[in-house]
Amino acid sequence: MEKSLSCKEGRISETDNKELVKEENEQGKEKTKQKHQALISSLPKRERGDMMQLALLQYQGFWLGSEPALKGILFMQDHFKARPTDIVLASLPKCGTTWLKALIFTIINRADYDFPTHPLLTANPHDLVTFLEGYLAKHESISGLGALPSPRLLATHCPYTLLPNSMINNSGCRFVYVCRDPKDVVISTWHFVNKLLTKPRPLEDAFEQFCEGVSPFGPFWDHVIGYWRASLELPEKMLFLKYEDLKRDPFVHVKRLAEFLGQPFTQDEENDGMVQEIIKLCSFENLSNLEINKSSSTATRSRFKNSDFFRKGEAGDWEKYLTTEMAAALDHKIKEKLHDSGLTFTMPL
Repeated sequence: MEKSLSCKEGRISETDNKELVKEENEQGKEKTKQKHQALISSLPKRERGDMMQLALLQYQGFWLGSEPALKGILFMQDHFKARPTDIVLASLPKCGTTWLKALIFTIINRADYDFPTHPLLTANPHDLVTFLEGYLAKHESISGLGALPSPRLLATHCPYTLLPNSMINNSGCRFVYVCRDPKDVVISTWHFVNKLLTKPRPLEDAFEQFCEGVSPFGPFWDHVIGYWRASLELPEKMLFLKYEDLKRDPFVHVKRLAEFLGQPFTQDEENDGMVQEIIKLCSFENLSNLEINKSSSTATRSRFKNSDFFRKGEAGDWEKYLTTEMAAALDHKIKEKLHDSGLTFTMPL
């Protein structure tokens, strides 16, 4: 016999009630989409080349990477609920995100896989650690994220001030933030975006916009300073790393990363060479030469091939591209913007 529920008009079946709830949810979802679209349509835009879908959108002081990225962040602000066990990798684009995804995934799951059959050998790091805004923009649902086992490994390019309250207030979730010499960020971003353009963008244009603060999820200095200050205030919640430090001494910083993630290496693991094995597995040289990372692409990143995420992996590559005057101008800008923060960049290696 079908169950029934009370309502003002009388009695309705449980099946009918579920349909009503579903319809209300769909209506609410549609209203949210319309609200977000109206907001997005009103925002200032800056093109990055000859493709409008690459336009940057300015929202609350930041130039977000694209319309889908902003949709994902807005959905994240409205619906995402952090777990105390969540581990979130935060970064600006082209700051070592791929490398850190590989390291974090391998450290956390080191007891579950043997190196000869490790998932990194057959999957790109971006397929193993989910980008929050990308996932939410595509699915417009958090149900898939809710199904992930703890600890969830997530990533975001979202500025700290735009993160949902559940991630920064009264939450035990931990952040790893990685930043990089801004001169290398300019060059790496320029190469990366040009892969999408029918006509390559002049470096001078990309450099000028970066110095104006117009870059994906930038200004660079505002993005970095938000996470830097959070790391000073809540060091148990936020680990702040520099790409150049990781390159200079990966053994020290991989151990530091494992300790922060709550899974420090045991003495036996160190004696058995576990740290070195993880460094080797996740190295640019190893990952870039794997068949999966040479050409394959996925539906979630159809614009790019996996090989696009592995260009050089060097520190100081900017010297091949920027003039002495350009480098000095950007160094001066960064020093000016970060002068009272205690944060500096030492480069190159």
